[in-house]
Amino acid sequence: MKKQIKSKKRVFEHGEVFTNEREVKAMCDLVAQECDRFDSRFLEPACGDGNFLAEVLERKLASVKKRHKNSVYDYERYSLLALSSIYGVDIMADNVKECRARLFGIWNREYRSVCGKKCNSQTVESAVFILSRNILCGNALTMMQVDAEQHDTDLPIIFPEWSLIGSKFKRRDFRLDVLLKAQDKPDKNALFGDKLSEYLSVNPVTGEYMPEPVKIYPAVHYRQIMGAE
Repeated sequence: MKKQIKSKKRVFEHGEVFTNEREVKAMCDLVAQECDRFDSRFLEPACGDGNFLAEVLERKLASVKKRHKNSVYDYERYSLLALSSIYGVDIMADNVKECRARLFGIWNREYRSVCGKKCNSQTVESAVFILSRNILCGNALTMMQVDAEQHDTDLPIIFPEWSLIGSKFKRRDFRLDVLLKAQDKPDKNALFGDKLSEYLSVNPVTGEYMPEPVKIYPAVHYRQIMGAE
């Protein structure tokens, strides 16, 4: 069983306590159907080294394996889709590094178990790239990136939205603060100010605010995701 704290100092300074594996599994059981969906997105705003995200990924990959274990092409695409649907933020750089490594280890283990000698190095590179963009160092309260001393920078947390279209992945980047605040009502200028209002549009049917991407990338083959930059 993993330790729930790294040090008393980190508990005192950052309130860092990792959730026990038993509680993680019980909470994931409450949303089991979503955990089994390849494309159901999960965001852990204080992900630590990935206790929740690792459990979600294990469940997603089990579903991919059950449906596509006999096709390398399908398994590669959908396992990358499962990986790309998981997001995490943590204020501690070592946690972010460990979380990325942990999630990659889970994905890589299952990939090699299913595909064996047919594993492709470019597919592996795509997995690493996805994690480098989906698991970020930042302050989930202010929704800003942080520096080496855990102080806020002037850079917002930006996450990619990955969509699988045939053999290609499409990427659209969104500001996390806009994604979350877009659910608030009613005055977008009061919520966002002039600088952020440009990242919102209004649904002409419902009148609800819709986040607008910071950047849209051309669709690329799933083995060339690192080219979507």
